[in-house]
Amino acid sequence: MTTDQPQPILAHLAELRTRIIRIAIALVITSVFALFFANPLTDILERPYREAAPTEDLIAIEAGEEFGVLMRVAFFGGAILASPVIFYQLWAFVSPALTLKERKWVIPLITVFVLLFVGGVLFGYTLLPRALEVLLGIFPDVRNDLRIGAYYSFVLRILLALGITFQFPVFLFASAAAGITDSRKLGKARRWAVLVIVIAAAAITPTGDPLTLAAVAAPLYLLYEITILLVKLILRK
Repeated sequence: MTTDQPQPILAHLAELRTRIIRIAIALVITSVFALFFANPLTDILERPYREAAPTEDLIAIEAGEEFGVLMRVAFFGGAILASPVIFYQLWAFVSPALTLKERKWVIPLITVFVLLFVGGVLFGYTLLPRALEVLLGIFPDVRNDLRIGAYYSFVLRILLALGITFQFPVFLFASAAAGITDSRKLGKARRWAVLVIVIAAAAITPTGDPLTLAAVAAPLYLLYEITILLVKLILRK
């Protein structure tokens, strides 16, 4: 839909269906492509476990467990590769409701979306060795031969959660661009922002220890402050 005229609800639903189909096609293509790199991807994702428990092994106790892991790894790699398409399709769906002035931000915002998503995933990856070291060291006498399916569910959940959480500055900036908020309001909301960030970090952090919690919360708060600065410098609000 490229027209600015109001559209009936069925037209919006048809547009949404088209965008979802395009996202699904992109995910299928990129996931198949990621399958060709499954071995290096699994080596990378298992490295934090090898560092935290060098004498332990991942095990599979069900016939289809390894295949399920392979599909999840392919989908994870595909989601990262397809993220520009995903964010563009989401933007294209909401863009008819925006003004021409607001639409000019499409390329910068999509670029920032992708960079923050990938940055969140990479940041989460750097935390995994510390998190696994804490979790696997609670009972020193217990062997930590983890089920491969459970391990990958744990790792991919953390990486995707941080990748998605790192998107919040884009929504704050977009809200300021739309006139919903400004740098002054965001500055006055710092206390609430800190509370929300700490709660989000606690929900994402698997270990519960203060060091890991602070390691997650600190960059999120830094992104909040950077957003305030960008709203003030770029939008003059």
